[in-house]
Amino acid sequence: MAFLTLESASTEAPPAVRSGPWQALRRRPAFLLAAAVCAVVCLMAAFPQLFAGWFGAGDPRACDLARSGQPPVAGHPFGFDIQGCDLYANVVYGARSSVLVAVIATAGMLAIAVLLGCLAGYFRGWVDAVIGRIMDIFFGFPALVGMIVILQTLSVHNELTVAAVLVLFGWPPLARVMRGSVLETATSEYVAAARGVGATTPRILLRHVLPNSFGPVAVLTGLNVGAVIASESALTFLGVGLRTPAISWGVQLNTAQQYFTTAPHLLIFPSVFLTVTVLGFVMLGDAMRDAFDPRLR
Repeated sequence: MAFLTLESASTEAPPAVRSGPWQALRRRPAFLLAAAVCAVVCLMAAFPQLFAGWFGAGDPRACDLARSGQPPVAGHPFGFDIQGCDLYANVVYGARSSVLVAVIATAGMLAIAVLLGCLAGYFRGWVDAVIGRIMDIFFGFPALVGMIVILQTLSVHNELTVAAVLVLFGWPPLARVMRGSVLETATSEYVAAARGVGATTPRILLRHVLPNSFGPVAVLTGLNVGAVIASESALTFLGVGLRTPAISWGVQLNTAQQYFTTAPHLLIFPSVFLTVTVLGFVMLGDAMRDAFDPRLR
């Protein structure tokens, strides 16, 4: 009986994440600054009405054509857009679409990457070969061209369709990292011990392999959020992503390019918010990677 208890205990995997990296992160000013920026952007996306009314103009669709393209004035710190709407309110509300696309796309990429990466890394053989060839196809295909072609054929351009196209071309890098992490974890002693005591494959994957292989992918996901926000804005700027009446930074930049010489504030303020947001998520991902990768500590 004691032997069975000891054997069962030996199948327990070591903790996937220890307190050490988190303590190190809390001592990094870059991480704290990035986390603060990301938290503010997420709050802005979830509750834009709390931020849009700071200067008195809280409705992004309350427009006056007589003020079309006017520069910043008292009570309207960002000025007015071409429709005469308060640009500050529009920039604040623009965070919602960008963050929503990033959340949906990142969640979709992560789900596909975890599933296919686990299957390829654990079963190996022909399963790994098939999934590997599928990933090679996506790696060899120009993603930007593919996204533009697909979006041009769609009649609906909303957050869901843009996110779906980003997922289609964005999951392979995450899946490759997940596969490599699972390959390393699947050969560990505690996984072999779990097989020895008769644990089923789903139990081994969910209890031992996945928790101890997820760290590198989770860190890469933090970097991926910023890239998704930038990609959505780029596609919208090119005219194939979100379209009016949607409110997003990409839509604002697409409109502002025609009036940059006469109304530069239309381009400057959405660009600043977009740049700071992407930089915040990238810095957050970099800090997490440095803290959780033992080779960089």
